[in-house]
Amino acid sequence: MIRTISSILVLLSILPCFSQEKNGASLDYFLDRWALYLPGGAGWLEVRQEAGYLDGDLLWYGGSVLPVASVFLKNDTLVVTRSQEVVRTRDAAGEPVRVQTLTSWYEFVAHDGELSGRALLPGRRGHDMEVVKFTAKRISPLPPRPVLSKLKYGKPVSLFNGKDLTGWTLTDPSRKNGFKVENGTLVNDPVQPEGGPHISYGNLKTTAEFEDFNLKLEVNVPEGSNSGIYLRAIYEIQVADSYQKPLDSHNMGAVYSRIAPATAAEKPAGEWQAFDITLCDRHVTVKLNDKVIIDNHPVLGVTGGALTADQFSPGPIYLQGDHGKVSYRNMVLTPIVK
Repeated sequence: MIRTISSILVLLSILPCFSQEKNGASLDYFLDRWALYLPGGAGWLEVRQEAGYLDGDLLWYGGSVLPVASVFLKNDTLVVTRSQEVVRTRDAAGEPVRVQTLTSWYEFVAHDGELSGRALLPGRRGHDMEVVKFTAKRISPLPPRPVLSKLKYGKPVSLFNGKDLTGWTLTDPSRKNGFKVENGTLVNDPVQPEGGPHISYGNLKTTAEFEDFNLKLEVNVPEGSNSGIYLRAIYEIQVADSYQKPLDSHNMGAVYSRIAPATAAEKPAGEWQAFDITLCDRHVTVKLNDKVIIDNHPVLGVTGGALTADQFSPGPIYLQGDHGKVSYRNMVLTPIVK
C-alpha cells in the first residue's frame, strides 16, 4: 500500500497566530477540562500533562470523544491537532491503494479568564478549508457524589400523553419529523426513499426544560437500529441493539462514548426494555431492565450532539430521530428538589 500524508501543520509557519495580544498564559493555565461553545453546537476539550508530554481528548460537535494527535504550545497559544485517514483510491479487490491523512488544527488563547478558539478544518476533497471561531470556558471541578437515598423529589411529570406530540417539538424545525403516535406509543421511523435524495430527519425535544431529575421510560429497538435519549440536551444515554455484544461505551444504556455499562442488561431486539435514569450534580445512574449498569458515575463533559456546552443550565429531554426506527412509551420525569 502506498500512503501519502496531507497535513496542515505547515500552517504553523505560514499563518499568524490569531491572538492579537500577548497574554503570557503558561501551560498550567490550559491543563484542565474546557466546554467548547461552537456555532450551532457544542464540544469539549481536556488537556493534561502526562509523563514527559502533553496529551488530550477532544469532542467536536457530534460523534465520540477521541484522543488528539498532538498538543503543544506556540508562544502563548495552545495548539491541538487531530488526524483522520481518508482512502482516496482502492484496487480491484477493494484494498486501499492511496491513503491521505487529513489533520484538523485547533488554536486556543487565554482571553478574559476564558479561551478564544479557532479551528482550521481541511475538506475531504483536499483543496478547501473551513475556519470556525468559538469560545471555551473552564469546567468547574466535579462535586462529590450525591447521596441518592437522601434526594428529595417533586411532582412527577408525564412527558408523553399517548395521543399526540403535545409538549414536543423538533430541535431543528427545518428538518423532517419522523416521529408519530401509534397505538399509544411514540414511534420514530426515519424512512429513506429507495433511489431518492437523502431525507434529513430531526430530533424531538420537550418544550419544557428541567434541572436534575429521575427519568423512567420504556423503549423498543428493532434489530440493528439505534437512537439516543439526551438528558437536559447535553448527555446522551445510548439506545441501541447491542444484545450479547461485548461491553462498550456505545452500547445500550451507556453515556455515549464516555461511560460504558458495568454489566450487560439488554434484551433482544424488538422487546420492550425499561430505563430508570437519575441525573444529579453531574453524576448519572442508569438502571436497565432493573439492573444498575452505571452507578452514580461522574460525567466529565457533554456528549456528541449536545445542543449546548453549558452543563449547568436547565434543558429539555430530546430523542435522537435521525438514526433508526425506535419506539417509546410510559415516559415520566420526576424533578429533584434542592
